[in-house]
Amino acid sequence: MNFHIILIVATIIKRSSQLTLSDCNAIGEARRPEYTDIAVTCGTDSISLAIQACPLVYTGYNETLMIVNHMSNAACRGTLDTSVSPPVLRFNFPLNNTHACGSVFRTTSAAGTGVFSDFSNIQAVKVSGIVRSSDPTTGTITYNAEMKYYYSCTYPLEYLIKKTQIDVSASSIALKDNNGSFISTLRLKLFSDRAYTTSLVMPQNGIELRTNIFVEVKATNLTGQYNVLLDRCYISISPLPTNSSIFNLFVPCGVNQLTTMIQNGVSQSARFSFPAFRFMEQQNETVSTYYLHCITRLCEVATCSGFMQCNNRRRRRRSTDDEQADFSHLHTITSPKIVTQKNVIKGQTPAVFLPQAVP
Repeated sequence: MNFHIILIVATIIKRSSQLTLSDCNAIGEARRPEYTDIAVTCGTDSISLAIQACPLVYTGYNETLMIVNHMSNAACRGTLDTSVSPPVLRFNFPLNNTHACGSVFRTTSAAGTGVFSDFSNIQAVKVSGIVRSSDPTTGTITYNAEMKYYYSCTYPLEYLIKKTQIDVSASSIALKDNNGSFISTLRLKLFSDRAYTTSLVMPQNGIELRTNIFVEVKATNLTGQYNVLLDRCYISISPLPTNSSIFNLFVPCGVNQLTTMIQNGVSQSARFSFPAFRFMEQQNETVSTYYLHCITRLCEVATCSGFMQCNNRRRRRRSTDDEQADFSHLHTITSPKIVTQKNVIKGQTPAVFLPQAVP
């Protein structure tokens, strides 16, 4: 019968003396071996084993007949400890691959997990071996079961060292710098009149083509140090312009011929207008629905005029792909959806404005 045991438990080393089967009967420990009969302590400089002694005596062995990794030298012998109950046979050997009583050292590698998930190669060393019985019987047969106790200790080779506090004397000035935003002070509204007094109400069936839409981007509760300057306003079919067709109403140093700029960069509100149109790709739909977006700059009152000069606002020419790729990095103000009627009249072609390329 073979007993293969690997368990990790802490123990300590004591003195030895001869143990008999009568001693084990007296304490009620004369029994067959069990898998829980070995305890292993994985120390930082040594490994300690504690094996229940009475099952060894019950099976026909004593402490001199239990050998670790076939090492018979005195330094690797077990020591019987009868100062504890039940008694144990103790082994202790250093964590040194040249003096570890024949233990096997094997380094393994694996991808890191948890706090080490950024590392593809986390190593550990496994130290293992076996304590087995040496049968004293001579002759052809034996009645003694072979005893085998396997042990192993695994030591990770990557560690996170934390909670180390360092206090360094600095100056008497305390500074905490956080990012803020003025985006909540900006509002985009649509109006139906040039006086900007009547909000544009979108009918269920949409507004008629060529209806003038008056747009205002206004700052409220903002320090008077800044004016509102619209750098670019454009239309997209999707609320997210990165994945739909776009149409520019104006860009730096370029205004669509049907867009009228009313005021820009001269106060805390910017205004312009444009006539309602529809997208050709929505020609089979009853209404054309799209969204207005404005890239808005807050400029200091004294510097706004400089930003409106073309030599300060000129952009390099980009492809459509470049332009759409840039949208994800811009902070824009977006309008509610704008809906226009199809307005198909027999004998008359509705006015259509095609999306134009970005200059």
